Amino acid sequence: FQMTFFIITAALIAGAFADRMKFSAMLWFFGLWSLIVYAPVCHMVWAANGYMFGDGVLDFAGGTVVHINAGIAGLVAAIVIGKRMGYPNTPLPPHNLVLSVIGAGLLWVGWFGFNAGSAAAANGRAGMAMLVTLIAPAAAGLSWMFIEWGAKGKPSVLGLISGVVGGLVAITPAAGFVGPGGALIIGLVAGAVCFWASTSLKHMLGYDDSLDCFGVHGVGGIVGAVLTGVFAVEAIGGTPGLLEGNGAQLWIQIKSVLITIVYCAVLTFVILKLVDLVIGLRVDREVEREGLDLALHGEAVR
Repeated sequence: FQMTFFIITAALIAGAFADRMKFSAMLWFFGLWSLIVYAPVCHMVWAANGYMFGDGVLDFAGGTVVHINAGIAGLVAAIVIGKRMGYPNTPLPPHNLVLSVIGAGLLWVGWFGFNAGSAAAANGRAGMAMLVTLIAPAAAGLSWMFIEWGAKGKPSVLGLISGVVGGLVAITPAAGFVGPGGALIIGLVAGAVCFWASTSLKHMLGYDDSLDCFGVHGVGGIVGAVLTGVFAVEAIGGTPGLLEGNGAQLWIQIKSVLITIVYCAVLTFVILKLVDLVIGLRVDREVEREGLDLALHGEAVR
């Protein structure tokens, strides 16, 4: 069960540098990253003798371990590798919006197992984790949609499903600690903040994160991790949050976010530079123009 968490994390990072990295470089990068970055962060957060665990951090199903880790690594990778050819002047919409919606739906269903399964039991806490995993992404999808509607004049299906994923990310660390009311607010905030990060912040800083790994997963994970410290309910997860008088929990959550960001960013940069030095990270321009599926694997996506 825990190993599947890492597989998901690697897949998220790959979305940030899609269409640019050599397949061989990707294999080396993920092999090294899993041992040097993912495993230590996972140990710090979830092991009984882990540093952040001992500090009292709340991360039910991977807000820091999976999503902040992936978002920061994806951002660093996108910056180190550079922008796709034609970006941002050439429109680069999803290959197939219908498949994107189907994928988001399947992801949402799987997320019930991801979050509720982290209770490691069929009990009331797992049931609450399932409920908030329904509420938060629904709120986030609507939040993103209405903000996009107001900002751009048109709501989009792509925006709706992006908001849903942002809500799923944000509720992940909080799933076993908050109630329906907290989940609703976390979702609404996550949809708005992830929209801003995936549009305004992305354009402001000028990086090319192909599938908004940082904007949705990194930022959504930060929102969820911090707000867990606000909305945690003692009757659900055993630890009160800020609203129940435990202001110290909010600082613990913020500190865990900062540790994860710094540790992941520095070591991801080092790993990328090492792989680039030995075998090179980026494909040739001709390969990128032809498409990695065809050029590297001899397969065409139709």
